[in-house]
Order: sequence, then structure tokens, then C-alpha cells
Amino acid sequence: MMRRRQFLRSSSALLTAGLFPKGSVKALAAAGPHRHIRVAIIGHTGKGNYGHGIDTVWLKTPGAEIVGVADPDPAGLAAAQKRLGTPRTFADFHEMLAEVKADVVAVCPRQIGLHHEMLRAAIQSGARGIYMEKPFVRTPAEADDIVRLCLERNVKLALAHRNRYHPALKVVADMVGSGELGTPLEIRARGKEDQRGGGLDLWVLGSHVLNLATVFAGPPKACSASIFQRGRPAADTDIHEGDEGVGLIVGDEIQARFEMESGVPLFFASKKGGAISGANFGVQVVCTGGIVDLRIDSEPLVHVMRGHPFKPVAETRVWVPLTSAGLGTPEPLANIRELVAGHRGPVEDLLESIEGNREPLCGPEAGRTTVEMIQATFASHRLAGGRVAIPLANRQNALAKE
Repeated sequence: MMRRRQFLRSSSALLTAGLFPKGSVKALAAAGPHRHIRVAIIGHTGKGNYGHGIDTVWLKTPGAEIVGVADPDPAGLAAAQKRLGTPRTFADFHEMLAEVKADVVAVCPRQIGLHHEMLRAAIQSGARGIYMEKPFVRTPAEADDIVRLCLERNVKLALAHRNRYHPALKVVADMVGSGELGTPLEIRARGKEDQRGGGLDLWVLGSHVLNLATVFAGPPKACSASIFQRGRPAADTDIHEGDEGVGLIVGDEIQARFEMESGVPLFFASKKGGAISGANFGVQVVCTGGIVDLRIDSEPLVHVMRGHPFKPVAETRVWVPLTSAGLGTPEPLANIRELVAGHRGPVEDLLESIEGNREPLCGPEAGRTTVEMIQATFASHRLAGGRVAIPLANRQNALAKE
């Protein structure tokens, strides 16, 4: 019963978020016509570029004016100026933030090595909001600092874990939370498992699925993990600096188990070269009355298969799509991809959080939790798979020499 109550609390939080008013595309598109939001764009060509549309979404946001763009690469800066139509360009983002006095800063690079510095500068510039590409930052210590600064300065920060803003998510969270699918047994998540499988996959794609899983299971309490390199337990000599600015990583295969606040365990796995088209990069919530499948960045996002997952039956079981209108009902939002993958919904949620002085749907606390889960995986491996409590005692990279 405690598990069911926890799931219901999680779903209720989503249901009250009010991301898509009455499920209306027109309501979202017309939101905030009275606004005048000054937006500064931080990019870095060659080191994460401009993320997945974190810059161009502001061209489609009512009331938004792009007042400056910063990029140390001259060619990239010129291309960004043309793409974004802003007259003011800067080689240094510190200089831009000091001059343009933006209301919102978009931190665009996919590589996270400079995220902490960029976020600190944005917060200290007087901006009221930040929209940023994932992953959040490299260590729990960096996350602690940004969480603290956001609270002190009342800055609203939203992470571009786009599936967290999908309108179907609150529908399926309510279905699971109500007990319609029976008792939750476990949650399973896999990374993309391409050439980045293992440590890098955990950071770059695993951040999506770990972040999404907490919607159903609550925050993590502990982690136990095993990490391998070419089939053998990874050694300290396998530790190396990861691509995309993530810091030290290890392994081409990861098997991790998280103890969650709800009591429902979460399993994460990633193996290099293990990708099967359409079968990886997702989350499954396994219940006594069925399975919920969420395919990251796919449409429909959610499918449900009813029936006990461990009970063989003669009849054929089918996966039924679930949309913002419910199970087996066509999606009524004609431009759902633009609203979610195009960041329109997340940006609207951020602007509403500024106006209403509330936390964004996926803010810095959620980002810190994801960073802790990633670092806890590496920390457990350093203890030969031993249990590591979360929050972590070590707030730095778990693979760094002590």
C-alpha cells in the first residue's frame, strides 16, 4: 500500500502542474502575449554547439526577444547571428551577460564541461530564468552550488529533459498511481547502447531515463552497481576522461540497481553495441496488472500492455498507445512534436514558473538528483558493487583519485 501511495503522490504532482491548459494547443500558443522577455543565448561551436534547438525555440515563443548571442568560435557566431536574427554578438558570454541584461538565459551546449561556469554567470547577471540543455552539471558539488544560488537569487532554472513535459506523462502517472495496473513491482531503464554504451551512455542518454523514472518511483536512496570493460570487471586503469565534457568515466557495460523512496527498485543497464532499433533508450514500469513502456523522444511516448508480466497466457497481448487524451485514444494535439521535442511546452512552463514564482516542472533539484544517481553508479563500482547511500558523502567525481 505504501508503494501505491507514493506513486499516487508522484502522479498528483504532475496533474497539478498545469503544463497544457485544458489540453489546448491554442491555449499554449496564445500564452503570454503581454510578455516581453529578453533572451540571451550561450552557445559554443565545436563544444556542444547549441544543443537540440535550445536556441531556436525562442523564435517561436510569444513575447520573446533574442537580445544577444555568445560563441567563442567566429564562424559559429556568425551562423548563429544569421539563424537567430539578433544584432548583438559576443565572443565571451560573461561580456554578453553584463551588457544585455537578459530576463532569461539559454545555456545551449550539449557538452557540460562549462555548464557550471555558464550557470553561475547567468544567475549572477540578474536573469530571472534559465533554460538549459542536459546533462545538468558534472558533480554533486557543482549541483549543490547551482541549487543554492537559484534559491538565494530566486532564479528559475529548467532542464531540457523534454519528456518530463509531455502531456501524456501525467495521464499515465495517474493510471499507475490509481492502482489501475495493480501493484508496481519494478522499473527498468536502458540507455541508447550505441557506440557510447556504458559510462558515456549513462551520462548523455541515461540522464534522460533516470530523470524520467523518478516521476514514478520518487527520489533514490541508494545504489549498487557493476561496471565492465570488454566483459571483465572494469579496473582503475580503465578510468578515462569522457567525451562531451562529462569528466572521468569508466566501462562499456553498466548494470545498476537503485533503491527508491517508493520501495520500488529501479534497474538501469547499458552495453556498448547492444542497441536494437526501437528497443533501447526507454523506461518500463512493471506492475502486477501490466507494463507501461515509455520510449524516449518517440511519439506516442507511452504504450501499455495489460496482464501480469510473469504469468503466461494463451491469448495475444497487445501494446496500446496512451496519449494526452487517454489509453487507446488518438492524440488530439496536432503539433505534439513541436510542443515537446521543439521545447515549446518546457519554455512555457519556465515562463509560467517565473510569473507564478513556483519551481519549474524539471528544475535544479531534479537535475541534482540525476547527477547523484550517475555518480553513485561509479561510486558503487569503486566499492566492488557495494551499496552507496544517496545523497552521496563524496560530492566530487566518484572516479577521481582521493
